[in-house]
Amino acid sequence: MLFAREEAVADIAIRHVEQDDYQPIILIVDEWWGGRPMAAMLPKLFFVHFRSTSFTAVADGQIVGFLIGFVSQTFPDQAYIHFIGVHPARRGEGLGRRLYEHFFATAASLGCRTARCVTAPVNRNSIAFHRRLGFSLLDSDHKVGGVPVAVGYDGEGEDRVIFTKDLDSLDSQRWKDQPRD
Repeated sequence: MLFAREEAVADIAIRHVEQDDYQPIILIVDEWWGGRPMAAMLPKLFFVHFRSTSFTAVADGQIVGFLIGFVSQTFPDQAYIHFIGVHPARRGEGLGRRLYEHFFATAASLGCRTARCVTAPVNRNSIAFHRRLGFSLLDSDHKVGGVPVAVGYDGEGEDRVIFTKDLDSLDSQRWKDQPRD
């Protein structure tokens, strides 16, 4: 028997992003972040050049989540998650985890052994979410609220928390065996 949370996620189809997904996502991304200006961080190039490793979650014809990720050209055994978003009304249902698991399966099948991503130190919900997913925080001499922070990572005053996740772990073995969409 499915629990209510699992039923809510079961009605969602996850597919690769399409170029046509850009406009609907860019129109709502700032709203999903409580008015924070995020759209500039999500250029259309991700919807054109990283479709095979990026995903859109759709329910009843509406986009309710998305993940933009890719395999590093510099470090081909590393995958990188650039952006993930879940509609505020759908948070807490496991959709973010499901998008990440889809990405992990794809990345592992492409030979990636680790996944990385970053978030702002003020984004406590994101930090907690990534920890629940088994990400480790890259250590740093600089800490904000006990959290290691890479100072100036994205430019002057743009500090970031850097996450890494081992895709070779026992938990990720199931991702390697999952079929990709």
